[in-house]
Amino acid sequence: MIVTPAIPQSQEYHNFADQRKFLGIPNALNVVSNFPFLVIGLIGLVLCHHGNYFKLSLQGELWGWTCFYIGVAAVAFGSAYYHLKPNDARLVWDRLPMTVAFTSIIGIFIIERIDERKGTVSLIPLILAGVVSIMYWRFFDDLRPYAAVQFVPCLAIPLMAILLPPMYTHSTYWLWAAGFYLLAKIEEAADKPIYNWTYHIVSGHTVKHLCAAMVPVFLTLMLTKRDIETNRISLFQSWRISWSKTKENGAAVDSLTCTYSGVAVEESH
Repeated sequence: MIVTPAIPQSQEYHNFADQRKFLGIPNALNVVSNFPFLVIGLIGLVLCHHGNYFKLSLQGELWGWTCFYIGVAAVAFGSAYYHLKPNDARLVWDRLPMTVAFTSIIGIFIIERIDERKGTVSLIPLILAGVVSIMYWRFFDDLRPYAAVQFVPCLAIPLMAILLPPMYTHSTYWLWAAGFYLLAKIEEAADKPIYNWTYHIVSGHTVKHLCAAMVPVFLTLMLTKRDIETNRISLFQSWRISWSKTKENGAAVDSLTCTYSGVAVEESH
């Protein structure tokens, strides 16, 4: 924050491409496209607490995933409320639940990949840091803390997923989730171009909502499929091993080909 100037909230941000009204709902598609967040958030909450369907082995994990799914479900209400009448005051309620979800994920990662106790203790401070970043923006019109809270997880989570040994299997689902989030941010930036490319059928922001909802979908699929990882090596290490085996197999094939070509063939007379 010291090395960058303040970043005020641009009022152009509220000027979305698709402002059509359907059934009396202003900005209808940007409003109703938040419904998937409610569905997957509620499903995740039920599966977290119904018979331990996700097989969460640590108390901190249960708290972390509960906060995450509460944040996801709340996005449906906060974002819909904002898009009914976009302005700075309502944008707070759009960003607040997303921030709860982001910061919960960081805490979950610390629990799974670094230290259970440190991750569990960090959950509340991380969530509070996210809330403070939004309040700072609202009172001082400076997005720098919020930008840090939003984008640091975007970098940290894929790196941690790749470099740190996992507690559970199916770690690649983290990368799928990160990929969908990145795609959602691109679609958000291309709101008006996508609206034009689709001949005013759907805007980039609407597609962004649907794409962002795939993040908790993939994480929920991961939770349903994963088991305790008995061989705790990072994705990076497993990729190196796979690459080494591929190279060895390739060398073996080359060697076999050379040996075969050197066999003398006796012609019959």
